[in-house]
Amino acid sequence: MTPPDNATWFLPLGGTGEIGMNLNLYGHNGRWLLVDCGITFEHDLGSTTGRPKIQMPDPAFIAARKHLIDGLIITHAHEDHLGAVPYLWPMLDCPVYTTPFTASVLRKKSGWRGSVLPSPLIEVRPSDRLQIGAFDVQWLPITHSTPETCALLIRTAGCSVLHTADWKIDKRPVVGPSWQVSDWAGKEFEGLNAVICDSTNALKAGRSPSEGDVADGLLQTLAPLTGKVVVACFASNVARLQSVLRIAHATGRRAGLLGRSLENMYRCALANDYLHPDFRPISHEHLEYLPEYEVLALATGSQGEVGAALHKLALDTHPHLSLGEGDTVIFSAKTIPGNEVAVARLVENLRARNIAVIHGDNSQRTLHASGHPCQDELIDLYQSLHPDLVIPVHGEAEHMTANAKLAKANGAAAALTGRNGDLFHLAPVPGVKRQWAETGRLEWLEQDHRLISV
Repeated sequence: MTPPDNATWFLPLGGTGEIGMNLNLYGHNGRWLLVDCGITFEHDLGSTTGRPKIQMPDPAFIAARKHLIDGLIITHAHEDHLGAVPYLWPMLDCPVYTTPFTASVLRKKSGWRGSVLPSPLIEVRPSDRLQIGAFDVQWLPITHSTPETCALLIRTAGCSVLHTADWKIDKRPVVGPSWQVSDWAGKEFEGLNAVICDSTNALKAGRSPSEGDVADGLLQTLAPLTGKVVVACFASNVARLQSVLRIAHATGRRAGLLGRSLENMYRCALANDYLHPDFRPISHEHLEYLPEYEVLALATGSQGEVGAALHKLALDTHPHLSLGEGDTVIFSAKTIPGNEVAVARLVENLRARNIAVIHGDNSQRTLHASGHPCQDELIDLYQSLHPDLVIPVHGEAEHMTANAKLAKANGAAAALTGRNGDLFHLAPVPGVKRQWAETGRLEWLEQDHRLISV
């Protein structure tokens, strides 16, 4: 079960056949390289607290071989890509590589959890190229819904692999440089043996909207409002945070941040120079003292999470802001499958208190943009790169099947789909061995501070 020196393997332990809790392994010459280490949230309808369970891939296969690990790369600062590091790194005990912004988020998360910070934690810049043991790795800056997201060009003897991570094409990203597939031109992208590709939106026609489009839609929606306004979004979306701060300035409002995760992300973005120096939030403690027409708050809890800022606002239990008739809540986020009941309950509680609700799922304006490629973006990728092999990941079976069909119809010589535990041979001869490695899930029991198998 050790990769030979004349072959390159890909082995997903999490995130293939599901959306969330990514954990990917590349094998070559007796060594392993890990890419991402994330969590997922499972909702228990019978829970008395209403809080979701924190689950993550079981790393037992690679933990038993930790002496063969050359490193763990975190591609970006989303929970489903880095959220398990504070829980699982002690089992892996290997160097961790990531960009400065993501390293800042990881330090905050480890500190908040009281967990051991990975050591060494090695910061790399987008576009850097490093030799990590048996693997030559180049970080490729792309656009997504959090800064410094990078695809990886992984080279071994006789094999070149593009690991896309999460991506989209965005010519107006608000934060960070724009990116499109044509930026990937040059000899390094010729003759790719394999592309390991995000499948999240493979069932959706067209293209994902730009973050710039969302900024326009939010401004158009918010400008005519006269009461207090709360915008709910994912805390990790720094571009959305920047847009709301700019809109506050443009409309004569003062913006405050409600929610610990949002405040932590703001500090990380500020420390890494991702926010315009002219736009700053005020302390959330000052919001209630402003005239109603000046109040603009950005809040966590767009998925109906119990205990989040928006949940407290709906129940009128938030210590620093109270909403009522004439006020508006704008959901600048899609409802993640599985959260429909929680979000519907939240909206119902807001409207019961005569608070107007505008949801991005139902608005004619663009109030949210996915960070993942739709079909036309995937087609652009495959027609540009013409890889020998595509392996769809980051999706359920129907998403990966759709991605594979797009790949084969638009320039890929072959496509293979599978699930966690399948061993994919990338070179010298493509192939797959089904359920080659054991996989599973672990769950964090907060009250006991321990992990259990589920």
